[in-house]
Amino acid sequence: MSDRVLQLQSTRRKMFATLYRRYAPWLTAKLRGRFGEAAEDIGHDAWVRLATLERVEDIRHPKAFLLRTATNLALDRYRHGKVVDQNARLAQVETDTQADQLEAVLLEDVIVGLPEPLQAVFVLSRFRGLSHVQIGEQLGISERTVEWRMTKALALCAKRLAL
Repeated sequence: MSDRVLQLQSTRRKMFATLYRRYAPWLTAKLRGRFGEAAEDIGHDAWVRLATLERVEDIRHPKAFLLRTATNLALDRYRHGKVVDQNARLAQVETDTQADQLEAVLLEDVIVGLPEPLQAVFVLSRFRGLSHVQIGEQLGISERTVEWRMTKALALCAKRLAL
């Protein structure tokens, strides 16, 4: 490296160090008031951003620059967090939907597997919301028979779902 490049790098480091010593406590306090626990991380990111600039000496208002940079970084973090949360919710909805669909298929398989007399009573009770008396009237059987078939259907469903 040429002497000129080394001299520029040294000057930049000194300017950066001077800015850091002068404004780091102020920036941290300001950010803590605005962003709470995330203040130190946001402040650190702001200083890293400042360190990557080509011409630190061109910054006319360091406090304003640092605060604006930190605020923009905090907004980026907030937006990123919202995207992550939304993606997590969508993934959970998809997982829940898949589980619900699997459950529905399993339940349908169990119900279809019931003997016809038990299946008719079960469907009329659970999916049509009919009382035992109404089911008995519709199927032409006694209320007691409806109760027996329903008990038997529920027991078979529970047995098949337990597997």
